[in-house]
Amino acid sequence: MTRLNLILFVALMMTALGVVTAQHKSRKLYFELQQQHDAAKQYEIEWGQLQLEQSTWAMHSRIESIATKHMNMEVPDPKRIQVVTVVHADKTKFPAEPGKVPAE
Repeated sequence: MTRLNLILFVALMMTALGVVTAQHKSRKLYFELQQQHDAAKQYEIEWGQLQLEQSTWAMHSRIESIATKHMNMEVPDPKRIQVVTVVHADKTKFPAEPGKVPAE
């Protein structure tokens, strides 16, 4: 009987240690999950701020203002504007890509 009690006691202790280890690991992983959620929220905030900054930098009025003030550029007369089209091998026309010479 004492041998059976000893075996049951050892099994009980091992099970108890397993439960304690599992709870500790669970709490540790939950804490890490919360940290990851917090980091994700921070990244979302930063993403929103970067989108706002990008839209501010890319505003047409801002670009036009910099071009006229700092680079002495101005909008050409509409009579002087020419649209160049490119004819591809399949005979479809597309506007010329910036920096490329149109095909003849």
